[in-house]
Amino acid sequence: MNSKELVTDYGLDALSAVLHETAREKGFWDGEYSHDKVGNKLALVHSEVTEVLEAIRKSQGSEKVVEEIADVIIRLLDVYAAMRNEEQVLHSLDEILHYKIEKNKQRPKLHGNLF
Repeated sequence: MNSKELVTDYGLDALSAVLHETAREKGFWDGEYSHDKVGNKLALVHSEVTEVLEAIRKSQGSEKVVEEIADVIIRLLDVYAAMRNEEQVLHSLDEILHYKIEKNKQRPKLHGNLF
């Protein structure tokens, strides 16, 4: 099964499990699970977002921008799966995402903010 099938047929919960298993196999989660480790991984998500910004700022082209966006998604879903495995989060990303999409459809323009 390829990752395209995972996203379309099984959702983000399944994809995150596959991504996390790969990250574990490659040594990104060696050692004890801890809040510090999760914090470090979230900082890496932030660094990937910065790489998206830099790719746009430096006009590196569509493929580079999308590659960096993919890195953001991969790292974030990896953290989610790790937290879920440790029962630090108990809710399904697929379910909460659906809830948030529906909630945001009902919100006012700019969610009532100035910008």
